[in-house]
Amino acid sequence: MLAEPPPSLRSVTTSAPSSQRRRRPPRAARARGRYWRRLLPLLAALALLTRLPSFRHPLWNPDEGYLAVQARLLASGGTLYATVVDRKPPLLPWLYEAAFALCGDTSLTPLRLAAATAQLLTALALASTARRRWGDSAGRTAGVLYLLASVGLNPEDAQAATFEVFMLPFTAAAVRCADRGGWLRAGLAVAGAGLTKQTGGAVLVPVLWLLWQHPGPRRTPLLCTVVGVAAPIAAAAWLTGPAHFLFWTVTGSSAYASFAGSELHVLARGLANTALLGAGCAGLLPPIARVLRIARTGAADLWLWLAASAGAVLLGFHFFGHYYLQLIPPLVLLATGALQILPAYRLTGALLTSACACALFVLWGLLAPRPELAHAVRIAAEVEARTGAGDRVLIWGIHPETYWLAHRTPASRFLTAGLLTNYSGGRDGPRVGEKYGVDGAWRDFRAELADQPPALVVDDSRGKPFAPGRLPTLRRFLARGYDRSDVVDGAVFYVRAQ
Repeated sequence: MLAEPPPSLRSVTTSAPSSQRRRRPPRAARARGRYWRRLLPLLAALALLTRLPSFRHPLWNPDEGYLAVQARLLASGGTLYATVVDRKPPLLPWLYEAAFALCGDTSLTPLRLAAATAQLLTALALASTARRRWGDSAGRTAGVLYLLASVGLNPEDAQAATFEVFMLPFTAAAVRCADRGGWLRAGLAVAGAGLTKQTGGAVLVPVLWLLWQHPGPRRTPLLCTVVGVAAPIAAAAWLTGPAHFLFWTVTGSSAYASFAGSELHVLARGLANTALLGAGCAGLLPPIARVLRIARTGAADLWLWLAASAGAVLLGFHFFGHYYLQLIPPLVLLATGALQILPAYRLTGALLTSACACALFVLWGLLAPRPELAHAVRIAAEVEARTGAGDRVLIWGIHPETYWLAHRTPASRFLTAGLLTNYSGGRDGPRVGEKYGVDGAWRDFRAELADQPPALVVDDSRGKPFAPGRLPTLRRFLARGYDRSDVVDGAVFYVRAQ
């Protein structure tokens, strides 16, 4: 007698055949409506609770500051990838600009609410996918587990309204649409993820796998997917200028993506953030590990999604904590599927463990001090006091939020020293200097300073490798036209020579 094969994540699916799903009776449709009406308020409340710390500070990290300054410059007539530059795609700068236009540019509270909404949408997409595969209870489990795990990193990574948080709804939607055979919608979602952050395009891997597994001809689904991916990207390139778009989002980041320089520093950061993610996902990992030991896992698309997301985290060799957010959605679905195979008490344990871990990370976000923010606030107050509203200033450092807090216009399109020296990404070794900056950046920087010299220069390097003393161009510029006037909290202020 043949032994019964071990269960798999796919073998416990409860979804009906596609023809039956298309002809759901009215009673089933009403039950579906009740399901979401009950689940939506629960997930919405949980999304707000888990992101309460995000409202505590005006800013959480320099990425938020960069986006805020970009949005102001765009609103005042700036052009993305020309007079306003960054290595990121355009979708989030445009969202910040729209939020500032609607609600004013002095607070990020609207963006905090938008980030909570993005997390809610991600949870709903994961719940929908899990419900289709494993039933009503699995949908609730996936939504709740995701929101509990979504804050399981350093608060400045998990609570900030930055790229990864807004990328995740698109990635979850791409898998959901592909799982249902909605290839055009899946392609559009992949494009949305990639236009929020380049690594969001990694979700194309599970989408293509699902397409390959789809019964029937593949030519039309593939064409729909390609059109869905390509059309929004082509539109964004056309709106911002194809050459500028390609340079700033793809080809202009070779030095930034290099592993050379500060290897031990970067490795330590990677290990620390991996450990933090493990703690935040403490309720997810044991069920996955248990199922790997006792059963065929199936669900190859989820494993491919996790592997592609892990590759995206590794890309560039920087290992910032917010990169790891991309791993959480596939981990949640894998854990949800595993819990359908395991005994019921495993679900209780997973939820309880996740809730406890979430509570610790939320408490950390509410109580942890933000010394770098305090420094930026103090410098911004000094800049505002020493300059007029129409003056242009240069903050030579890695805290672009100082411009936003001081309500002053940057003297350069390069809002941090990182773009000019490759200090971006925490590089603090030999690959920091003028020759490692973005190609052509110093030429444009010199032209900007010569055309409209800043009224005030603040050297906020504080002993780091991008200090003006190590950069001949900036050192000569300060020596020719500026006098050292004061030192505030380690930052050196220079005023134009009379």
